[in-house]
Amino acid sequence: MATISAEGGSAAGPTVLRMMLGAQLRRLRESCGVTREGAGWEIRASESKISRMELGRVGFKERDVADLLTLYGITDPQERDALLHLARDANSPGWWHRYGDVLPSWFQAYLGLEAAAALIRTYELQFVPGLLQTEEYARAVVLLGHSRAEPAEIDRRVTLRMRRQQVLHREDPPQLWAVVDEAALRRPIGGPTVMRQQVSALIEATRLPNVRLQVVPFAAGGHAAAGGAFSILRFGDQELPDVVYIEQLTSALYLDKREDLEFYALAMERLCVEAEPPERTPEILGRILADLPSG
Repeated sequence: MATISAEGGSAAGPTVLRMMLGAQLRRLRESCGVTREGAGWEIRASESKISRMELGRVGFKERDVADLLTLYGITDPQERDALLHLARDANSPGWWHRYGDVLPSWFQAYLGLEAAAALIRTYELQFVPGLLQTEEYARAVVLLGHSRAEPAEIDRRVTLRMRRQQVLHREDPPQLWAVVDEAALRRPIGGPTVMRQQVSALIEATRLPNVRLQVVPFAAGGHAAAGGAFSILRFGDQELPDVVYIEQLTSALYLDKREDLEFYALAMERLCVEAEPPERTPEILGRILADLPSG
């Protein structure tokens, strides 16, 4: 069960807590033979509402959860209290709610998943992964998409990105396995000085025990993920499905159907084979660094 951080808001945010509670409610419903339609009738809702609840895609009212627990025969006070407490936590905002003025709603869900993931696998074609960006590189990326924004807004967007990176340095960090196209490492975002700092930071990142970084070289030609960047997030709770995240210009896709997961997992595996092995990454980054202009 997630804790409430000192900064206010759930450490993992509501997204994964809703998924956890929804999965538990689904197990309870199925174990006592209640249909989604029957459960919906009990809380004055539709079958589709129960489906969305069990997938963790909507918020939970404590009254609804209490009524469902009664319907499912859960009478033990301790068990009921634990699930009702989870329902309350699932409605608590994450730390990122303070950045709501610069954070689109479709990305808030991703931050909740990222904060709760045990393994983050990501492929990047155009930029260095957000969790590994330096502050100045992040600023240059933000300016590409918000060139007309006020300096204060740019600062908040950069601060948000830097705050995200704390997930890699917490006591129980996720494993980050990033595959980056060589083009992203040679594209001079922010100019030579910024890129030198960024590539140097990536070399340092390869020394972290929870970071694995691979580079897909130009020599690989076309490859399995030519369609674009994506991430796959896996969670410590085996009841929670993996989630594929695909970011677009003004929205994002969240995929958790088995066939989608298998397709993207296979694409990621192929990328890891086509990329240079992780032990060669520092050497590759060193060559890229040496090729960058010094000024």
